Amino acid sequence: MLQLNLPQYSFRIKKQNEKLVIFDSQRKRYVVLTPEEWVRQNFIRFLIEEKGYPAAYLAIEKQLNMNGMKKRCDAILYNEHALPFLIIELKAPNVAISQATFDQVAVYNAKLKVDFFIISNGIEHFCCKVNLETARYEFFPEIPDFNQIVTKNA
Repeated sequence: MLQLNLPQYSFRIKKQNEKLVIFDSQRKRYVVLTPEEWVRQNFIRFLIEEKGYPAAYLAIEKQLNMNGMKKRCDAILYNEHALPFLIIELKAPNVAISQATFDQVAVYNAKLKVDFFIISNGIEHFCCKVNLETARYEFFPEIPDFNQIVTKNA
């Protein structure tokens, strides 16, 4: 798979029904190894192992019902009160991060009303604090440690 702008990790990958699958330790099952899934697996490991995000607070591929339509967030980080805290949107490495990507997260945030989100294609990473009143984003220079983001929200 493509080298990402993230630390290298070891994964359990095997061939199943003529497709490569990767073991997702969050969902406790093998999933098809697409380019976006490669980014998801690496990025989630990065958040947990390098940045101290609690694995137990992460929900992967969380479904949202929005005006009768089903949408899917790549990941949501919950706080200690089980309330949504941060949206994580991931793209394949060949998908450029654009205004449309930020708009997609804004749609999810209309329902979740979180203060933070992260967007990455494995090459470029963005983390923002959202001002819900002004609809403006305050960008972090890099992905913050979990303790930094919790402090920023206090």
